[in-house]
Amino acid sequence: MVSASPPMPVGSRGLNRKRAMADSRKDIISPGTVSNLHNLLRERVQRSPDALAYRCFDTEKNQWSDLNWRQVAEHIGRWKAALATEEMEAGDRVAVMAHNCPQWIMFEQAALSLQLVLVPLYANDRPDNIGYILQNAGIKLILIENEEHWQCLCDTYNSMQEVQRIITLTPIGSAHDTRLKNVSDWLPAKGAALEKLNTPDDTLASIVYTSGTTGNPKGVMLSHANILWNADSAQRCDHFYTDDMFLSFLPLSHMFERTAGYYMPMLVGASVSFSRSIEHLAEDMQIIRPTILVTVPRIFERIYNKIQLQLAEKPAFARKLFEKTVAVGWQRFLISQGRAHWSVRQLLWPLLDALVAKKIRAKLGGRLRLAVSGGAPLSNDIARTFIGLGITITQGYGMTELSPVVSTNRLDDNDPFSVGQPLPEVEARIGDNGELLVRSPGVMLGYYNNETATREVIDEDGWLHTGDVAEIREGHIYITGRLKDIIVLSNGEKIPPADMELTISTDPLFEQVMIIGEGRPFLSAIVVLNKDRWIPLATSLGLNPNEQRSLDDENIHQALLERIGTKLAPFPGYARLYAIKATL
Repeated sequence: MVSASPPMPVGSRGLNRKRAMADSRKDIISPGTVSNLHNLLRERVQRSPDALAYRCFDTEKNQWSDLNWRQVAEHIGRWKAALATEEMEAGDRVAVMAHNCPQWIMFEQAALSLQLVLVPLYANDRPDNIGYILQNAGIKLILIENEEHWQCLCDTYNSMQEVQRIITLTPIGSAHDTRLKNVSDWLPAKGAALEKLNTPDDTLASIVYTSGTTGNPKGVMLSHANILWNADSAQRCDHFYTDDMFLSFLPLSHMFERTAGYYMPMLVGASVSFSRSIEHLAEDMQIIRPTILVTVPRIFERIYNKIQLQLAEKPAFARKLFEKTVAVGWQRFLISQGRAHWSVRQLLWPLLDALVAKKIRAKLGGRLRLAVSGGAPLSNDIARTFIGLGITITQGYGMTELSPVVSTNRLDDNDPFSVGQPLPEVEARIGDNGELLVRSPGVMLGYYNNETATREVIDEDGWLHTGDVAEIREGHIYITGRLKDIIVLSNGEKIPPADMELTISTDPLFEQVMIIGEGRPFLSAIVVLNKDRWIPLATSLGLNPNEQRSLDDENIHQALLERIGTKLAPFPGYARLYAIKATL
């Protein structure tokens, strides 16, 4: 006969949960034990060979496919053997132009194993940018994904003179270039051994090109030490675990995703699933049910606008119920942060959670433990809404030149209206004109082949000038604008437009907003309208929404300015719009 165990005391459950969480962080790899990114991969394979590493959708089999760390290493060995047959030396540059997939990582790790330098390219970048990067970096070999990418290379053919080999993940039928090989023909059946590297940690690992609004892209040189330090410092702040599941959809060509969604999971031993596409993201969230989401504000903006559209069609009671849920949930968050006292309305939370919040969280898979938001500021209203619905969001700040993370909110000290506190070993201060200056182990080696530009951003004392205007209050960094984006009106009034644009864009009618007014007596705006919201607005004013001239109608302009005025009510008096140009 089997006897039932006595019920576990509530305190014991909490203690066991803490022990389990602590156990799931015992397998974290210390950067000091590996010294470079390839040794990080080797160490992860040795520690957890049978653990799930990556999950991706196999289009040929029309199903999701899993790879454990041992299988990943075997594939990388084949990529390494193939790369070794090409005429390249340590320090040569290779490029990858593909959407997120395990092959992206296999290619980079194989390149790193041969001490090559990876140059990531955006899968949808313009041919002129691609051409400039190929020439500037002296790319010897490039991995592309499909025929579209091949056509992009053909459009910049004169820039490919130094390229010795072009590998494609899918067959290219119309190409007649002897340098082109399909990966299935290029990879050998037997792979090479992944040997430990003695590469010093200050060796160049990657050149990441960043595009400004003007001029050619600049190549940011990052060392193994830069990247390893940054990934480790970030994971220490947010506490990721071996049983976490990341959903990767931001481009790996961006250092935010590469560090937070690739190197950091490898450090802690977590798993990564690759979303099929942005179009499939909502469906993939339901299938993968991630615990961690590395994201940008635009994703939350889309969800927020969709919620607002749905609420507009519901009765007043449903809208009030949603607002009450967010208000009680937000107060619950403030109480957890020690910024508010408990009140009796918190007794409503279990009911409100079941009726409203839990259903929205289920749309995100139902297991989401943390969403890490970066790349752009998250609007206060949107942050308050999702946190009020029980979704934990930590906002951070970074830039490619800093490897990239500079600061992030902590779970126990989370001010979602800030970009958090500096990472360990990061120094941050405010310089002239309110500019944020940063000094840390993540500061880049410099811009590739551009010492002049390097000296312009890194001063003699090692401070990197970010170009962002900021404030530091009680240890938290608050970004208020860009130095170059400050609008100076003809009366001398200085206005940072970023916060205004962000506030206006919380209205679902406005897809994009740009405020202008440099040297003029007043501010104006150029806006892109949401078509679904535009149609009822135009109709309500007796206008044909399908006619271009309706967008230029004075009544429309007045209606738009009134809506914007309501949003900008909390701003100073000079932050008002007096003219507007609308488009779809």
